[in-house]
Amino acid sequence: MSEVIRLNHIGKTFRMGTETIHALRDITLVIERNEYVAFMGPSGSGKSTLMNLLGCLDSPSTGEYWLNGQNVSQMKDAELATVRNKEIGFVFQTFNLLPKLSALENVALPLVYAGTSRRQRAERAAQALRAVGLEERMAHKPNELSGGQRQRVAVARALINDPAILLADEPTGNLDSKTSYEIMALMDDLHAKGHTIILVTHEEDIARYARRIVRLRDGAIESDTPSAGAH
Repeated sequence: MSEVIRLNHIGKTFRMGTETIHALRDITLVIERNEYVAFMGPSGSGKSTLMNLLGCLDSPSTGEYWLNGQNVSQMKDAELATVRNKEIGFVFQTFNLLPKLSALENVALPLVYAGTSRRQRAERAAQALRAVGLEERMAHKPNELSGGQRQRVAVARALINDPAILLADEPTGNLDSKTSYEIMALMDDLHAKGHTIILVTHEEDIARYARRIVRLRDGAIESDTPSAGAH
């Protein structure tokens, strides 16, 4: 297996007035291609900060972050944005869809920024929507879709650039139990197709879908073990 993420002694501090907050302390971690990892931890454990670093939305204060063979820890914002668009697919709890655009247009959005032609955008977006089981809903706007369908649109959009990693931040946070399990079954399917998935959740039953659970506490890794529910 080849590694897709390597964190070497990552630290992240924030200044709050005169106080220094240590959000992450000496995080060292390797994630291989096609792994399925869940990050868990109580509020304030550092999992959101770690997610932002992994997603190239922020940079570490200390240490190195290697993503797909590139050292992204020292990159400027513009370089990070390029890496983010190319290497990372995001799925958020709040879906983050544009209400005036159809499902197809929402999914195609990252390709607009990448400068892809209109015809190619439509073809690839349609293919991504078929992959998440929404071929019948391509012309629908978000308010014409259920919560689960909206999250599927968000997953399709995250996959459109064929990213190195799929980062899912509380992807079932706004969904009922039945719909949550449907979305997690979709994640299982994507993992089986070869995608590397990193999930952030505070729910044990959702974390068990992953094959490996990394627990954070006070900004440090408390444990890193195979998931008991790994199937």
